[in-house]
Amino acid sequence: MSHDFPTMLAVQQRFEFTPLVDFKSAVSSGFELIKPRLKPGMSVAVGVGSRGISNLSEIVSLVIAELKKTGMKPFIIPAMGSHGGATPEGQMELLAGYGLTEESMGVSIRPSMEVAPLGVSAAGREVLWSREAIAADGVFVINRVKPHTDFNGLMGSGLTKMLVVGLGKHAGASAYHAGALTLGYEESLEDLARVIFDRAPVLGGLALIENATHSTARLEVVPAESISTREPELCAEAQRLMPVLPFDEIDLLIVDQIGKNISGTGMDTNVIGRGVHGFHLTPGQSQDKPFIWRIFVRGLTPETHGNAIGIGMAEATTSRLIAEVDAEALRTNVITARSVQCAKLPMDFEADAEAIRAMLASLPDPEPAKARIVRIRDTLSLGQLEVSSALEDEVTGHASLEALGQAEPMAFDESGNLMPLGQA
Repeated sequence: MSHDFPTMLAVQQRFEFTPLVDFKSAVSSGFELIKPRLKPGMSVAVGVGSRGISNLSEIVSLVIAELKKTGMKPFIIPAMGSHGGATPEGQMELLAGYGLTEESMGVSIRPSMEVAPLGVSAAGREVLWSREAIAADGVFVINRVKPHTDFNGLMGSGLTKMLVVGLGKHAGASAYHAGALTLGYEESLEDLARVIFDRAPVLGGLALIENATHSTARLEVVPAESISTREPELCAEAQRLMPVLPFDEIDLLIVDQIGKNISGTGMDTNVIGRGVHGFHLTPGQSQDKPFIWRIFVRGLTPETHGNAIGIGMAEATTSRLIAEVDAEALRTNVITARSVQCAKLPMDFEADAEAIRAMLASLPDPEPAKARIVRIRDTLSLGQLEVSSALEDEVTGHASLEALGQAEPMAFDESGNLMPLGQA
């Protein structure tokens, strides 16, 4: 079988070093910024989302402890819009998957999807927000800041998005995305956020930045009044630290897994150079880098619970992935986000070897030996790659890449599926 495919070379990608973060110290000192507005006995809703953030349970636990230490009565609200099938049970399940339960956190989790209007924005849109959050004396959100997958802008994805979309629950998230199609994503976010900051008891948030190896690089408490100015600075830092695919053009990208814990779009559009509303299939039409001719997605993460959002950005997948799709969760997510292209199902194949063979045959030059193939675990994990021999010269000439050993034939098991990355 191996003669039908290029040989593959294991490659290590080196990234910028970031020092270890003292979580406890960062949370404790950061809370000094919002302490003047904290009063003993206040109920504080702590908004937590559905992303696969490193050290999330530890960080949430530290925030809860800090609030309790200052005499607050914290509780957790799932701040994840329509994720988890837009049901309280589904969102509780997502949090539990990250180690966040009432038992582990020592506080109640209130997953109600009910919303109420906060007011009307400058653009004339009703702002819908979590009833549980409105009823609290204070609201504090925890989220990773990074470039957004749906638009290029200064704000990106972070505290403001969690306040608007996450705590907007299903109804508010849907209203935001509907308006974003005409008003613009960042403009819509800012329009609704002004009402929230003006009318809701927002104390602030804990912004996290992760480095290229998915480790916490920064942890910062941002008071409510500073979010709009500080968040663009944090987003710029996050963008600088993001991992990238180190090639301008790739014939076939093999992605072992996609999921909501990896990216809101299953695989990060900033990494693959494809947008949620469509993409170009010839290099001359596309301004995005890298340009990827074909993407083959092999599976879903367990944490995504069958939500295969982003699969529509691939040309090929496996029958086993299709069998795992929770169609209702997928439909709910993409309709809410208005990113319906992300739910389209590509060609599926019983075995990885069939999919790879078909994708190579569909290229302008179908000669396997010439194919520029890159294999990754997911778009968060770009430190370890496999690349085909056609990219070996680029690896040699790239300062941040190091070849590990010699090129070897693609390794398949007896069913024709690829062996685990790094275990060939």
